[in-house]
Amino acid sequence: MAEETFLTDDFLRQLINVGEVDILVGLPTYNNARTIGAVVQSIQAGILRWFPRDRAVIINPDGGSRDGTRELVTGISIDDLRPVSNLHALRTLHCVSSPYGSSPSSTVALRTILAAAELLRAKACIVMSPESSHTEDDWISKLLRPIRHDGFDLVTPTYRRHKFDGLLVTNLLYPMIRALYGLRIREPYTHEFGFSGRFGGEFLLTNVWDDGTGAQGTELSLTLAAITGRQRICQSFLGQKDHIERRSADLVPALRETVGPMFSALDSTFPAWSAVTASQAIPTTGGDHEVLLEPVRVNRKQLREMFSTGVAELESVFHSILSPSTLAELQRIARLEEAEFHYSSELWVRTVYEFAASHHKSVISRDHIIQALAPLFRGRALTFLLENRNGSAADVENNIEGLCLEFERLKPYLLQQWKSRE
Repeated sequence: MAEETFLTDDFLRQLINVGEVDILVGLPTYNNARTIGAVVQSIQAGILRWFPRDRAVIINPDGGSRDGTRELVTGISIDDLRPVSNLHALRTLHCVSSPYGSSPSSTVALRTILAAAELLRAKACIVMSPESSHTEDDWISKLLRPIRHDGFDLVTPTYRRHKFDGLLVTNLLYPMIRALYGLRIREPYTHEFGFSGRFGGEFLLTNVWDDGTGAQGTELSLTLAAITGRQRICQSFLGQKDHIERRSADLVPALRETVGPMFSALDSTFPAWSAVTASQAIPTTGGDHEVLLEPVRVNRKQLREMFSTGVAELESVFHSILSPSTLAELQRIARLEEAEFHYSSELWVRTVYEFAASHHKSVISRDHIIQALAPLFRGRALTFLLENRNGSAADVENNIEGLCLEFERLKPYLLQQWKSRE
């Protein structure tokens, strides 16, 4: 039985009234009135169309919305869809909404969803983003069917993305996790995914909720737990990735939610990742991913200036984190103009691996190490933009694949740095 102390009495009473379910859809929210109606209707339509015989519930942990989001979630009736869709559910679709605070926390929201799934003995679960403006009802099937019918424990999505969207994923998370753990998971950190009730219950009992890292980025921790726990993992192509821009554009919070937990996990999972020597594909349905090539405006001058300024202002910090040769090379390219600027894949991988080893040793505050990576990532992002501004979809994919292979090739360098800093 899941620990219940963080669940309110009212929430527990609502869960008791629901009883056991086959399917659980987690929908965390915070001031999402603009998009939540369409998302809920897509969820309902997906359940009506693909799982009419299953007992289902929507669990809505809300971080203190003040725009009527919760009322919209609970006020949309599945009966409103039947005349339009000509579909009929054979069971009641329950919706349980519960506030958990006055500010959003993806960690609290995910823990609430996992606890509800455990208490309701849900067999298959998915988490959906409340912000997507392109949610389709077949997303429900694409995320649930591999769990419900094929026995997978984790389903991660692949998307149709613009070539310059998700640079933190394509230039750091995907290639590093692939190199370290040996699985080619294109979206290791995402707000839309599926998991089995059994695996969710196991993850709920881990110490990730109070491991001293501030419990950020638990979605990524879930993926890593599935990898190291040898769970059955697959990918499913959902379509266009297009979210309303509500979150802070600041890079540092994004690094804390992604790179922070990725680096922290390296300590406890060392026996697993240190023995991996190659990567392999995982089962994927509906296509690996797609690249959009529409022109977009990017302030390349600002990226270069933020990189150069960061290298200069954080020199004393980098002396603690980086090797002298890596720092010297970064200082050299920081003086280059845009036309000559090039942050090579090899230098970027060496940089990241030295940061990871320094994080392991805690040469300075671990949070300061994560923050110091921000200007350097901007420099790498600038190189990616320059290399691919006129590139085709194939060119972009070849560029990403080349970076992944560089992470794999230089993995012995990480092990060397790791041991030298013990």
